[in-house]
Amino acid sequence: MATKREFQESPVHQGEDEQIAYILDTTPWGGSPTSPSVVLKDGDTDVSSVNLSGSPSVSDDNITTPAVIDLTAGRRYRLEIKFTISGNVFEAYGDIIGEE
Repeated sequence: MATKREFQESPVHQGEDEQIAYILDTTPWGGSPTSPSVVLKDGDTDVSSVNLSGSPSVSDDNITTPAVIDLTAGRRYRLEIKFTISGNVFEAYGDIIGEE
């Protein structure tokens, strides 16, 4: 399957005081995702426990991430969303740039 893994909107800019849950449409991978998991990285460091609030959820073909919170201005983060469709495991990603 020749699906582009990087979010079309990447990179996105998010203010350090904003709290945003992002939505991934899994239709290009076949839709009906299960077992979503989300990780946020700052470089090679997993910052999910500090910068994600809540749990991922699925509605039809869409995965909604936990809210991304408390970013640091000037830092570039990588949001990774892993999910399963028809027994296959996929991972999409996108960059988020923290701003004031």
